[in-house]
Amino acid sequence: MITMGTAAVSAQEQFSRDIHQISFIPKGQWITGVSVSYSQSTQNNYKFFIVENLNGDTYSFNVSPMAMYCFKDNLAAGGRVGYSRSRTRINKADVVLDSETEYNVDNLYSISHNYYATAAFRQYLNLGNNTRFGLFNEVQIQVGGGQSKLCDGTGDDLTGTYAKNVNFSIGLSPGLVVFLSNYSALEVNVGVLGFDYTKTKSTTDQIYVSERNVKSANFRINLFSISFGVAFYL
Repeated sequence: MITMGTAAVSAQEQFSRDIHQISFIPKGQWITGVSVSYSQSTQNNYKFFIVENLNGDTYSFNVSPMAMYCFKDNLAAGGRVGYSRSRTRINKADVVLDSETEYNVDNLYSISHNYYATAAFRQYLNLGNNTRFGLFNEVQIQVGGGQSKLCDGTGDDLTGTYAKNVNFSIGLSPGLVVFLSNYSALEVNVGVLGFDYTKTKSTTDQIYVSERNVKSANFRINLFSISFGVAFYL
């Protein structure tokens, strides 16, 4: 006759996953780092899909320093701040939908900058028994805002829109950390889960005022949200 207690012990032994958690990031370590990206491109009579004779240039810049403290083995909390800026200038472009439908875009100028602050909590998980490769899961709460300006045309035909926005988001961002030395590491993370809310107020030609509220939820891997950074564990 098998008692309930014996059956419970046997079931636990049968489904044991044999996962051994080691001190991958020990208590008391500071984690600092920065993520920087910059891109620039210039087009001269460029053709892509339905866009022809494209002449213009664009650039984007983003910087995000980080600081966290490991208050318990493999658990860290802290935050980051960030700033991004982008500009697009199109001198001329033709949008050709078919042989009878064509639109011309001339003297289009757009510039925007955004800033944000993020509170973050991380949990690290080692891969095997080594302390060089590991995974982490980061929970983020972010608040930010920014401004943008869009101008179209020249002279008496010039029209423009100025906009201000505020943003709030909650997200889950898993990643991989690879130690290059005892104190420096390369980090790769990607946003998977999250909720985002953005409110934008726009003024066109200093006359027309409009507002827009956008709510979105993301429950998939977005390959365009992959980011790389360098961190220092002190």
